[in-house]
Amino acid sequence: MLADNQAGTTDAELVIQCQRGDRTAFRQLYRRYQQRVRSTLYQLCGSEMLDDLVQEVFLRVWKGLPNLQKPSYFSTWLYRISWNVATDRRRQLAKTRPEGELYEETSEDDSPMSKIASRPQDTPDLMKLHYQDLVQRSLECLSLEHRVVLVLHDLEDLPQKEVAKILNLPLGTVKSRLFYARHEIRKFLQQQGAI
Repeated sequence: MLADNQAGTTDAELVIQCQRGDRTAFRQLYRRYQQRVRSTLYQLCGSEMLDDLVQEVFLRVWKGLPNLQKPSYFSTWLYRISWNVATDRRRQLAKTRPEGELYEETSEDDSPMSKIASRPQDTPDLMKLHYQDLVQRSLECLSLEHRVVLVLHDLEDLPQKEVAKILNLPLGTVKSRLFYARHEIRKFLQQQGAI
């Protein structure tokens, strides 16, 4: 449960306010979580339609808030919705694209080099871009089931027990998938000469 620094309001308090129809409380929850949701969806689905996917998550949250019976579990519930949206998106892609092509080829505008600004003070570290690209490519090599465990635990810093709740899996399965995913990422990075 996170508290808002400005108002000192917990997630549970904001949820209860939302359930009473307070749109300002919902905007606070949105501001509090939208970057995390965006990051999670990016790691699971890539950049294609990312804004639409984030919007879909928060639309489902708004519609589902009146039925949320345990406001203190808001973040777990939110990540579960994010997982469901990512799963739905992957299914849509699987139906519309040939097998093995779940990710759109990156255009020149999406390449890491296109993100480099023209002013030297705005130029990102090329090595950092290289490693970010390697991590993203290594994640794409994992199945969605393994990727989501790694993203939620290692990148979003959620405890294994919470990951198990979000994914509705036994804790042992989460640990097993996390071990396998880390092993595969390590193997990929070794093959690329990154470690």
